[in-house]
Amino acid sequence: MIRIKHRGNFSKLTTYLKDIKQSINIRIIEKYANEGVAALAAATPVASGKTANSWYYEIVNNDGKLKLTFNNSNIQNGVPIAVIIQYGHGTRNGGWVEGRDYINPSIRPVFDKITNEIWREVTRK
Repeated sequence: MIRIKHRGNFSKLTTYLKDIKQSINIRIIEKYANEGVAALAAATPVASGKTANSWYYEIVNNDGKLKLTFNNSNIQNGVPIAVIIQYGHGTRNGGWVEGRDYINPSIRPVFDKITNEIWREVTRK
């Protein structure tokens, strides 16, 4: 049997983590959110340009937890066009249009930049 004992508390760690949480500025997220929208618009295959111009982001701050989502408002007959371009779709005559992975390669560098900048903020303290 393994037994672990400790004395003290985690108050210094808790304080440190609270300080880090406060230091992550929403402007950092907004900067990269705009960059992400631009990257998605540039990478979206263009027929009419409507899907490419329909990208937007949402930032939700819920009790200090930031959530960034990228969305596309081009929906035709209840079908999100950006999704069927990404994953493919069936046709009326039973055919299949193969999807094109354009979202992941375009947004990955933006997520990497967000991660790197937040890490710099966290380790700067």
